Parts: sequence; C-alpha cells; structure tokens
Amino acid sequence: MLTGFMNVIRSSDLRKKILFTLGILVVFRLGSTLPVPNVNMVALDACRTQSESGDQAGLFSLINLFSGGAMLKMSIFALGIMPYITASIILQLMTVVVPRLETLKKEGAAGTAKITQYTRYLTLILAVLNGTAYVSMAVNKQIFQGCNEDIVYDAGIFSIVVMILTMTAGTGIVMWFGELITDHGVGRGMSVLMFTQIAARFPTSLWSIKMAHAGGADKGWFIFLLVIAIGLLVMVGIIFMEQGQRRIPVQYAKRMVGRKMYGGSKTYIPLKVNQSGVIPVIFASSILYLPALYAQLWPGNSASNWIARYFIKGDHWIYNVAFFLLIIAFCYFYISITFNPVEISDNMKKYGGFIPGIRAGAPTARYLQYVLSRLTAPGSLYLGLIALIPTLAFILVGASQQFPFGGTSILIVVGVGLDTVKQIQSQLEQRSYEGFLK
Repeated sequence: MLTGFMNVIRSSDLRKKILFTLGILVVFRLGSTLPVPNVNMVALDACRTQSESGDQAGLFSLINLFSGGAMLKMSIFALGIMPYITASIILQLMTVVVPRLETLKKEGAAGTAKITQYTRYLTLILAVLNGTAYVSMAVNKQIFQGCNEDIVYDAGIFSIVVMILTMTAGTGIVMWFGELITDHGVGRGMSVLMFTQIAARFPTSLWSIKMAHAGGADKGWFIFLLVIAIGLLVMVGIIFMEQGQRRIPVQYAKRMVGRKMYGGSKTYIPLKVNQSGVIPVIFASSILYLPALYAQLWPGNSASNWIARYFIKGDHWIYNVAFFLLIIAFCYFYISITFNPVEISDNMKKYGGFIPGIRAGAPTARYLQYVLSRLTAPGSLYLGLIALIPTLAFILVGASQQFPFGGTSILIVVGVGLDTVKQIQSQLEQRSYEGFLK
C-alpha cells in the first residue's frame, strides 16, 4: 500500500489529477456551509438543535443524506446532487420506452452527449421544483417538526424567488463540479461528490452515538468502538458482495474478412451479484416518502395518524417489511429494463460469438435470463438486509437515526471507493507502475 502511494506521488499527471479533485471537493464542502440569502441562521440553528432526536430530516432524509447535511442548513448547495441523480434515473428509464432516446443511445458518443444534455436540462427543471417545494415548506414552518421559529426573514415573492434561484444555481454548479472531476480529475465526478457528502457526516454521527450513551463511565466509548467494529464488518461484507460476479464464457469463431483472419478469441460476460447497484434502495426510499408527504401536508385525519404511527420514524416492523419487499421488487424491475438478454444475444450472433454448449440466438437469450434471475435473488436479499442495518443498530445500540454504517450511505461509500481505487490502479499500470493495492 505504501509503495502504491509513492507511485501516485511520482506520477506527475496522476498527482495533478488528485490535487485538482481535492481542490474541487474543498470548494464543494465550503459551498455546503454557506446559507442562501434571506435565512435567519439563529432561528434555523435553534430549530435544528430542538430536533436533534433524528426526526428533523423525516421527509427529506434521503436528500439531506446526499447533500451531506447541507439541506437542513439551507445552504447554496442545499439540493446537492439529488436532482441530477433523479434526472439520470428518469432518462435511463425513458430510454427503454421512448424510441428517440433508444436511437440516441445506439448512436455512440454523439448520442450519449445528446442524452447528457437532456439530463442537464431536466436536472435544472427538477432543481427549480425541489427548491420551490423546500422553500415553501421553510416559509410555512413545515421542515422541522414542532418548531415555530421564522426561518426566513422576508416571505415576499421577490425574496422567495431569489432563494429558489440561488438553490437552482447551486445545483448547476454542483453538476459542473462533477463534470470537471470526470474530465480532469480522478473518478466519476458525481459519484465522488456523493461520496464526499456522505463521508462528511460520519464523524458527527459517530460522536453523536458516543454522546447519546455517555451516561455510564465507559458505556459511551464501548458503544462508540462497537459501532466502528460493526461498520468495518459491514464494509468487508459489502466489498465481498460487490466484487462477486458470474462470468459467462464467450467464444468467438474465426472468420475471414478480405485476406485477414479475425476472431478465435475467448472472453466472458461479467454478471454481478448486485447488478442493480444502489438504485433499488433509492427507489424504495422515494416510494415510502409519499405516505410521509401525505401525512405532513394533510395532518389530523385517520390515515395521517396511521402513517405517523407506523411510517414516519422508520423503526416499526410494518415500515421495514414494506421497505424490504419494495427493494426486492425494484431490483427485478430495474434489471429487467437495463439488461436486455435478447440484444446481447443478437450482438454475439452478429459478430460470431457463442456460449459453449448453448446455441446462438433465442437459446442464448433464455440462458442469460435464467442466470440473471438466479443472481438477482441473492443480490436483492443482500440489498434489503444492508438497507435494514440502521433498524438492527437501533435494536442493538439504540442509535438508528445516527448510525452511519447502514443503508444507502455505506453502499455508496464502499462502491464509489472501490471504483475510484480501480481507476487509480489502472492509470498506474498504464505507466508501468505496480498496482495501487499490490
């Protein structure tokens, strides 16, 4: 490992990329602490302190997670990268059902650039909608439960529009930062920004757990170390599962093109155990926010009271069973629209490829679908169990809301970390150095 770090330092090109990425991240974190205009910081801090039990994010916990806590600080980067993530998912799903987008996807680099442009436009539209909803709830004192402080100084239309435009501009800058890191830095930009925002909350969450159990002489430190040990074990398990894949062997037949012989090579199709990534967890979380949104907008009736009892805090067994089942369902749904066995089979047949022992064409497509369905079952169960770790942490140490090593956060941190290390290792190997982890 030490040799790998020395190789990174010796490579001037890679060193410049890493320093550039770190510089962007410093500016990004600075912007996450600067409030938008017209915010009463004294009242905002009072409301946040009053809601330290962990329910203050409630409806917005996913956005607050991806913004590194910037949302509840009402900073210029309050919306974070969530609009971009939502826009990317929407465009990816629409590619399957909209013929124009499907055609663009098949056009190569030019088509991908056009889809990226559509993603940017949709990101700004979603940022305006999210910013409008968030600022409106801040004006109406609906963000922090039980807090009646005036978070904004002026509720006039001009001041509200300035706040919305500032948050929208912040989303545009975050999107630009991500593209800069992708083009001139290390790693995939938006993933690195997401990693930074989530990891930035780890120290605060760990210390909050320690302070919450500070009643005994050594109990606080024992729980603190126990949580770190559990977190390390969870990371090892996630790394093991994320690296797991089924390699489908593919043989290409030899063929003559002019006077040259092509083909005859062997390769494989890698099918990961967790083929869908973290997307099903985000989908399931978003669906379960709809009942919470209903209860917050129309309180007082019997349905809202039932939702508040079983769904708002997220620690009831009904909520967790629904969350677990939704994750499994979305795993199968997302893989079915992003992995097309028929298309892969046709491409293999077109270039003379075949799976040993399987006939080309429809039998190959059925075989790929069979293998993928068998891999999706353990992959979806794995995602569901990881997402329920905060609930298990609440049972063990009483720290569900503050537990940092569970659910979406740890999946993203480990996944992005592995991807970034692989990119650094590949760049080192291109320069005749040993790999980063060798």
